Order: sequence, then C-alpha cells, then structure tokens
Amino acid sequence: MGDGSMGAAVRLREDFGAEELRRLACKAVNGLQARRLMAPPAIADGKSRAEAASVGLMDRQTLRDWVVRFNAEGPAGLIDKPSPGRRAKLTPSHKEALRQLVEDGPGQHKPDLVRWRRADLAAVIKDRFAVDCHATTIGRMLRQLGFSHVSPRPRHPEKDDQAADTFKKTSSSG
Repeated sequence: MGDGSMGAAVRLREDFGAEELRRLACKAVNGLQARRLMAPPAIADGKSRAEAASVGLMDRQTLRDWVVRFNAEGPAGLIDKPSPGRRAKLTPSHKEALRQLVEDGPGQHKPDLVRWRRADLAAVIKDRFAVDCHATTIGRMLRQLGFSHVSPRPRHPEKDDQAADTFKKTSSSG
C-alpha cells in the first residue's frame, strides 16, 4: 500500500479478498461500515492510499487508522464503538448514602427544611463527599435510584382543619 515516499505502509490482512470485502460492504446494515469496507478492496486492487481513501470518502490518515482496526478486528472493527462516557461523580456507596438521605427526609439532616430540593441535596453532597453536582445531575441520579419527582401540595402551618370542616358543613352547596 502507498508509493513508498510516505511513512511505512500498513499491510492489509490477507484472509479477506477484495471481492469478499465488496460483498460484505453491500450486505452491511451500518452505512459507515459499508463505506469503510469499500476502501480496503481498493488497496487490495493495488490503488494508492490516496485513491483508496477517496473511494471510502476519507483522508489517507483516517484510512490508515481504519485499516489498522480492520487488521486487528476484521469487518466488525469498522463499526463505531459507543463511547464509555464520563466517569460517575458519585461512587456506589455515595449513591446508597444519597438514597438513605432522601428516604429519611430532610428533617433529620437539616431541621429547617420541609422537603428536599435538588439544590439542597447538591449542598449536602458537596459537604459530605466533596463533590460538586449540578441540580440536573442530582435529578438524574435520583431517577436512577428509583425516585420520582413528587411535590406535596403546600399546606399553611396555621391551617385549622376543624374550622375548615365546620365551614364545609355549614356552607351551602349551590
């Protein structure tokens, strides 16, 4: 592969012929894999790296990277792999402590609170675990822990239930 004036050429594995690779490209369900499978047959046919890259609609370096992956993993290596994502901010033991905190309610931990808000939980997490979490992240963690957003109807602390019942009984229901 290549004309020798560039860096060292990457050899294409020989257990797949050009025609077999073209057949695999035609059968591929993943469009990107199909496009990537079209470049190696061009290499096998003796085309330059630049020509083979243009067949696969990529540049020469990208072609080299995909050939290396193809050589290591075969045709399945030409499918994009999902990213592992960012590491979780809280450990499983932290999440379990958060679960217990929410189940206990705020009264035991912050007597001035009536209910947990995500901002309150973020402050507690910052104090206890030295981890900064955005309120959105707290909401996502709570959903993962099986909690849903339920907000009780507000109740005035000086409401007189007996007076309300008496009023309901004596008022006319028109």
